[in-house]
Order: sequence, then structure tokens, then C-alpha cells
Amino acid sequence: MTGRPTDLSRRGALRAGVLAVLAVPLAACSPGYDESPDPLAPLLAAAQADVSAAKALAGGNDGEVAVQVADARAAHATALKSEVDRLNRPKPTAPAPVAAAEPGLDGLKKRLAEARKQAEQLVPTLPRYRAGLLASIAAGCAGLQRIDKLGPGEAAATLTEPTTKQLPAEAVDALQQALAAEHAAIWVYGLVSAFLPANFDKAVADGAAEHVKRRELSVKVLSASGATPAAPEAAYVPPKPVTDQASAAAVIASAESDTAAAWLGVVDHTDDAELRTMALRALIASARRATPWRQESGEKPPTPAMPGQAG
Repeated sequence: MTGRPTDLSRRGALRAGVLAVLAVPLAACSPGYDESPDPLAPLLAAAQADVSAAKALAGGNDGEVAVQVADARAAHATALKSEVDRLNRPKPTAPAPVAAAEPGLDGLKKRLAEARKQAEQLVPTLPRYRAGLLASIAAGCAGLQRIDKLGPGEAAATLTEPTTKQLPAEAVDALQQALAAEHAAIWVYGLVSAFLPANFDKAVADGAAEHVKRRELSVKVLSASGATPAAPEAAYVPPKPVTDQASAAAVIASAESDTAAAWLGVVDHTDDAELRTMALRALIASARRATPWRQESGEKPPTPAMPGQAG
């Protein structure tokens, strides 16, 4: 083989590199460039402050809980920093001050509540990827609020039906996936009742009722959009056999994790603010409901930092 093809490819690469360099100032000066401060920057600052506050408690009586909060908020800070750096919006002349919270466990509770509120408020208005990121962070904070010593936290807001009737195909497909996950969760709650003692009856009944409401609303929204709602399977295969109390708790936690992932998928595939809000509330509800079941089954950590996210 001669050297000519390599020489040509090198010249082409150099020329492409020069064009790319020349294009940067043009892109930066384009009228579509957003010069406003990044709305995620205050959330990043708050997450970093929360990590420091939680680590300060790590050596005390509430050390285990503090470490769980620190780890989760560190994961939030990492994800937020990556996104803020990626977009590279102008930095404010003076960083927004992070409100001082009271020390101790009560301070952590208030920090989590504020972080969840900040993230929830931004979800309906942001571009899809960012909306999904903040929905997962809000759910992570909500899951932490159910941990022993940090709870109970605020329940997820009531689901409401979107007023938009004609949804695009991608939103319909995502909602069908969420409906399928709800069908499976209802089946799981019916399965576990034989393996749990009577003191779990209310938790099982409440969980099943919540998923039935979500199923019915999903069917209604899909039907209004002209789609045929996905039907339930005759039976489902649990990820692991259910043989006792611990494995029953684990399969419920798994079902809640699956529904969280499916509802995050809805957030990721729609620009409709009302449908996003419906999906966000379902995601948060599943994250909160999963925490005590994960604790009962002995899973670590008791709640994932970013519910619904892969891995």
C-alpha cells in the first residue's frame, strides 16, 4: 500500500480542523446563543454545600444516615457539574449564596426538602435531557426523605390528567412503557401478600392502590390520544424467586424501581409540561415507596441517588 491515501487523509483532517477553529467564533456569536446564567448552577452549588454539611455529621450518632446523604448528593453534584460544564453558559458575576441551614440532622432534612423543591420546579420547563436529570435528582431527594431518621418527607403530589389530548408518537410509546410497568407492579403487589405478615397489609394495599390509580390514568390519557392501551400480561417472572419476607420486599422494591425508570422515560420523551408533571409525580412516588421496601430487604444503599437512571 502506498502512502498517498494516508497523506490525503491527513490533509483532509488538517483542513477540517482549520475550518472547525474558524467556525467557533461564528457559532459563539450566533444570535441563538443563550447568554443568561445557567439555571442549574444554583442547584449544583446547593448539592456541593449539602455534601459538606452531611460529611460534617459523619462521625456522630447520625453518621450512617449522613454518609448516605453525602454520597447521594455527591452523585447529584457530579451529574449537575457535568451538565453545567457541557453547556458552558456564562457564569454570574457573583455566585448565588447558598442559604445557611441549621446544623445537625434537622438541617439535612431541610436541605433535602429544598433541593427536591428546586429540582421539581424546573422539570416542566427545561429541555428534555435536563428535565430528566432534575426529575431523577428530585426523586433521589424524595427517596432519601423516607430513610429512617430523615422521614417522612412530603408525599408526591396528586396525579392530574394532562389537558393535551393528541400526544406525539414518542410520548405515546413512553407512556405505553409506563403503563406496562404499572401492570407488572400491580401483579407483584398481589403476589407478595402470601409471603408478608399481617403488619405489612396496609403498606401492600396502599402500594397496590397507588399503582391502580396510575394505571387507570395512563389508560385514560392513552385512549384520549387515540392509542390502544397496552394490556397486562397473564403473569410476570420476578427477577428472583419469592420465598420469604425478605425476597417479597425485594421484589416490591424492584417493581418500584422499574416503574420509576418507565416514568423517567416519559419525562425524557415529551415536551408537554403537564405530561412531564404527571410523570415526575409518579417517579417521585415510586422512589419514595421503594425506600422502606429496600430497607426491609436489606438492600444497600436504601435508595439510589438517581432513581430511574440506568445502573
